[in-house]
Amino acid sequence: MVYKIRVILNCEEDVIRDIAIKKTVSLEDLHNAITNAFGFRGNEMASFYRSDDDWNQGEEFPLFDMSEGLNDIVQMKDITIDKALENKHDKLIYIYDFFTMWSFYVELIESNIDQSDFELPSMIFSLGSIPKSKPDIKFESEDLSKDDFDDEEDYDEFNFDEYIG
Repeated sequence: MVYKIRVILNCEEDVIRDIAIKKTVSLEDLHNAITNAFGFRGNEMASFYRSDDDWNQGEEFPLFDMSEGLNDIVQMKDITIDKALENKHDKLIYIYDFFTMWSFYVELIESNIDQSDFELPSMIFSLGSIPKSKPDIKFESEDLSKDDFDDEEDYDEFNFDEYIG
C-alpha cells in the first residue's frame, strides 16, 4: 500500500510537499524523501515526533540514538511509516538540523493511492519555495504579569498547583 504524506514547512509562507511512499518503509526513508523534496543535503541530525491534532510534541524517533543506552530509543530506521502513521490524519513533527531547527508538520493525507505512474518514493505535489534561511519561529508564552508578586507574603500564598500540567 502507498501513503500520500503532506509535509508543511513551519513558516509564514505556504511551503508544502506531498510525498507518495510505501507504508512499509522506515521513517528514515521518509526522512530521506523529505530532505530531497525540500532540497536539503540530508547530512544533518533529524528527528520525528509523534503529534496530536494540536501539534503537541510526543515520542521522539531520532535519526541516531545519542542517549548512550540510557533510554530505550526507537530510531527512524527501526519503525515503519505505517506504525508511526496508522490512520488518516495522524501527524508527526519533523525537525531537521538541530542547529537551525527547520520544523515541519507531517500528516497522512491518504492511504492506498494509485502509484502506477511514478517510482516510489516520489514528490507528487509542490507549492512554494523554501526560504534561503530558516524562518524565525515565534514562541509566545502566556502573559503572567497579573501574577506579579509585590512581597514575599504574596509568594507564600500563591497556588502553584494551578500551573502544573
